[in-house]
Amino acid sequence: MKISKLILILSLLSVQFAKAQDTTLVVSANSFDKFTDQFLLANNDGWIFRPGNDSNWAQPNIDTTGWIKMNPEELSKKYADKNGRVEGWFRIKLKFDSSVLRKVLWIDFANWAATQFYIDGKLMATRGNTGDNGKPFEEYNDDLDPLAITFNSDQVHTFAVHVVGYLSPFPPNDLKYKLNTYDLFVIEGPNPFTKISKSIADIYSFDNTWLVACAVLSLLFWLLAFQNRREKNLVLIALCTSFYTLLSFAQLNTVAIGLAHYLSFYIYGLTRNISIISILFIIPVLLIRIFRRRLNRKLIIFLVALFLLCILPFFFSVSKTIVSIIPIAAILFSVSISLYYIFSSWKKLRGAQWAIVVGLFFSLFMFCFFFVYVKTSDTPNFYRFYTLLSFFVLSFPISLLVYVSMRFKEIVQEVRLNANKVVQLSEEKRLQAENQQQILQEEVNRQTAEIRHTLDNLKATQKQLIQSEKMASLGELTAGIAHEIQNPLNFVNNFSEVNREMIAEMKEEISKGNYDEVKLLADDIEANEGKINHHGKRADAIVKGMLQHSGVSSGQKEPTDINALCDEYLRLSYHGLRAKDKGFNASFKTDFDESIGKINIIPQDIGRVLLNLFNNAFYACAERSRDTTKACLNESFGQEQKSENVISYKPTVSVATKQSGNIVTITVSDNGNGIPESIKEKIFQPFFTTKPTGQGTGLGLSLSYDIIKAHGGNIKVESKEGDGTEFIIELPVV
Repeated sequence: MKISKLILILSLLSVQFAKAQDTTLVVSANSFDKFTDQFLLANNDGWIFRPGNDSNWAQPNIDTTGWIKMNPEELSKKYADKNGRVEGWFRIKLKFDSSVLRKVLWIDFANWAATQFYIDGKLMATRGNTGDNGKPFEEYNDDLDPLAITFNSDQVHTFAVHVVGYLSPFPPNDLKYKLNTYDLFVIEGPNPFTKISKSIADIYSFDNTWLVACAVLSLLFWLLAFQNRREKNLVLIALCTSFYTLLSFAQLNTVAIGLAHYLSFYIYGLTRNISIISILFIIPVLLIRIFRRRLNRKLIIFLVALFLLCILPFFFSVSKTIVSIIPIAAILFSVSISLYYIFSSWKKLRGAQWAIVVGLFFSLFMFCFFFVYVKTSDTPNFYRFYTLLSFFVLSFPISLLVYVSMRFKEIVQEVRLNANKVVQLSEEKRLQAENQQQILQEEVNRQTAEIRHTLDNLKATQKQLIQSEKMASLGELTAGIAHEIQNPLNFVNNFSEVNREMIAEMKEEISKGNYDEVKLLADDIEANEGKINHHGKRADAIVKGMLQHSGVSSGQKEPTDINALCDEYLRLSYHGLRAKDKGFNASFKTDFDESIGKINIIPQDIGRVLLNLFNNAFYACAERSRDTTKACLNESFGQEQKSENVISYKPTVSVATKQSGNIVTITVSDNGNGIPESIKEKIFQPFFTTKPTGQGTGLGLSLSYDIIKAHGGNIKVESKEGDGTEFIIELPVV
């Protein structure tokens, strides 16, 4: 049963092959296109094909059993080998009637394939290199090398073409030469070049007109879009005309570059197709925006998905059915959506919106008219053909220009109406403003008086706070002075008492006439007077320092021994704290750079800074000493362990001076509790203090900061919680 079916199929094929071999195509003057003077053979019946290569296949009377009835347009990638190479022979029988006999005919060949052309077994032309001569394959990339031939008899001629080509590396990965607008080879009439040259020149003129018009419109719309950012529709309009420009540019360059450059041809073709698809999808969105309709999110997603589906065949190989269906679906969808929004918004359309509707309908009308004209006319007139096509291409971009101009006219009218309303409202507001101006002026005067009163109160309060800080500082200084001045006074009192006793003793010795003893007593009295004078001057210096600190600063800098100033205020601060807390003990260290000498400062102000820093340092040591004692008392250790913990901490305050170049550095450090990192940046802020309420004003470090800055110096702090604090003052040497 299977064998009988096979025999039946083979017999049917043999009949088909026999018919194919017997078919002869007659070529007459009527076969040529009247405009281009060309006869395209690729889609005519009578072709037979056989894959592979044999030079004997060019002979006219060979056995063609096994050849396939197929024209060159049907050759596809299924005949390609693993390298994408397609090789085979096409044959066709042609007969030329008397209308074309003894006339020069031209045979032109397709690009991007290598061919060997035979007539009745005779090699007539080779284009490219098929590889038969042992040389590597070479594409044919010249469309200006036709073959001239004349037929003098009406006998039947066998045309054989040996074709070698490669598949395109780009989707749809078909044979390259099939992307050409020409056939595998074309028979051209006696005068094709004049007509073709003229047609190409005319095509250039039309394509250039489209390109220039669309480019000018695109540039105009982009400029308007950038200058009128509130008109969002201008961006879509500019984008739409930009794709029209790309479409015209790609079309022009496809003709301009000829067919020799496959990659350029493919890129321009891809640009043209994507531009068309983009226009189809931008127009519905533009209509929705111009008609002020809501752009549904689902519609956006669907448009994007359909757009991606439409450009899919340009990047991936898909079936021919899908390739043919997708563009039709995109066109139908775009037209349907556009018509839906036009008719659903028909009653609400106003002014400039009609320009878009008219332009779109005119464009659709011209497309239908153009399509009918091409299908119904046997010999379309070139100029009529391209004129209709120009109307179709430019009608919608020009309607966009009309819409924009009308829209701007509407905007101007709206602005004028709004301006008149603004003028009217302004006049009304002016009258109200004049009435309210007096009320506002009175209110401003009243509030100004209140602000001035408040400002005066603030200034007074500020002076009181600063004075309070000075008095607090003076109180601490006074306690130290009282304790410090007690020593020289004790010396003065003691030596005065001794001198009284020695004077009484000296009187007795005078009465006895013992003048040697009198001289010794007088020498002792003189020595005691020197000591009394020394300690008196010491007390006087302490009192003067107190007066300087408590008095108003003159603001005048004077040469000052910075080492002596540091030493004096360190001792006064320590004795002041001792006067308030008899149980506190601390050691203090000094490390002075004796090479500094005197520097120009305001001693009262720098003294306040030093006293404040020393007071804070001793206060920090006292706090840590109390905390250490409490911690030891709360632990459950023996008495010996408690004593060791208390003794291990020794409160110490140090001050050091050093000169480096033109900078004198004063470093005040302690081994107290240190300053937490979270508040380190706040310590120079006014009224910020970590001391308990009533023990600090929060102005000491703030005033110290201002004083150092006023001297052109800098003050900074380095501290680690639990390890102590170090204040560093940098003063310029002037």
